[in-house]
Amino acid sequence: MIKSFKSVFANKSIRKKIVATLLLVLVYKLLSVIPVYGVDTTKLAAIIEQNKGLSFFSALMGGGLSHFSIILMGLSPYINAMIIIQLLGVIVPKIGDLQKEGEQGQKTITKWTRWLTLPLAFLQSYGMIVLLNTLAHGTIIDLSDLRTVLMAMTIITAGTIFLVWLGEIMTEKGIGNGISIIITAGVLAGVPSVITQHISAGSYGLFAGLVVATLFIIYVIIKFTEGNRRIPVIYTRTGREEKSYFPIRVNQAGMVPIIFAISLITFPSIIGQIMSASSSDRASAIGKFLLEHFNMSNPSWAFIVLYFLLVIGFSFFYVSITFNTENVAESIQKRGGYIPGIRPGKETASYLSKVSAHLNLFGGGFLALIAVLPYIMTKIMGQSVDFIISASGLIIIVSVILDVVRKVDSELKMYDYSKYN
Repeated sequence: MIKSFKSVFANKSIRKKIVATLLLVLVYKLLSVIPVYGVDTTKLAAIIEQNKGLSFFSALMGGGLSHFSIILMGLSPYINAMIIIQLLGVIVPKIGDLQKEGEQGQKTITKWTRWLTLPLAFLQSYGMIVLLNTLAHGTIIDLSDLRTVLMAMTIITAGTIFLVWLGEIMTEKGIGNGISIIITAGVLAGVPSVITQHISAGSYGLFAGLVVATLFIIYVIIKFTEGNRRIPVIYTRTGREEKSYFPIRVNQAGMVPIIFAISLITFPSIIGQIMSASSSDRASAIGKFLLEHFNMSNPSWAFIVLYFLLVIGFSFFYVSITFNTENVAESIQKRGGYIPGIRPGKETASYLSKVSAHLNLFGGGFLALIAVLPYIMTKIMGQSVDFIISASGLIIIVSVILDVVRKVDSELKMYDYSKYN
């Protein structure tokens, strides 16, 4: 391991990328503590303490809720834009075709996602201001002052757009996916406060148990994430046969289903908070119903089941877009390969789809189970359990770290190869 670390830091290119990534993460952290002008932040601490689900959502989206910072919305509008564009790909043939066109099509979709992020961020910023005012039972931003509200909305929207740009620069100049790294940094930012709470409360036994549980879950997630099924492929070259393998990962979708599911599952709770304070009896009743069933601090079984199904659903949906079995089958056939017992072409594509679906059912089910585990424990124990890092957060962190490790390993191999050419 020490030798590997030395190899990493001995490589000038990798060293530059690591430094660039760390500096850009530092920029993100600085942005997260710069408050929006005209905001009364004195009531925010109490709101966050009472609404841990909101704080958790903000952390996962890379936001700065605790300071009502200029990146308050974090990457939430961008994630929502991604979901909308991906769903439109099923309905609108033109978008669906772009999703299958590879790198060039992906560039167009990314551009559309950026443009859609702009109005979504502006609308969501107003929704968040109204929500926090409602939760505070007072004024965090005076809604009657149109100039202040519009200025705050513009600053928050600009913060989100800048954060998306920062993530893209991080992807280009650093190591790993910048958007994912920002989300990971947001999740990790809450760890010190959780540790401090346990130590201050003197709950050392519980804290030790949570550390062991966290390490065990990390181990299981790593094993699961790295697991794959190797499909045998035989290539016929110059009159002889060569046996190879085509690996299909168990967790093909990575952390994406978790992020998409959280983005949707928190929406009813946010709407419920706003509607419950309405002067209309009907709106207030609907708001209270939503809060009762979609409260992340005290979730109902309906919330848990819906969250579970959303993770599985998004897992299948994302894999259907990213893993094109027809292209894979065509590529194998063009290189003179075939899967034993399976005809090349459509039959190979059908076989790969079936294998992928079986693995995805297991992989998506595992992701969903890990995601809802804390909520199930809350229901069984009758009280909220403050994990050091949430199960969903652990999946995201492990997935991102493994992705970074793979990219560093790939860079090292390219460097070693270039020395002999």
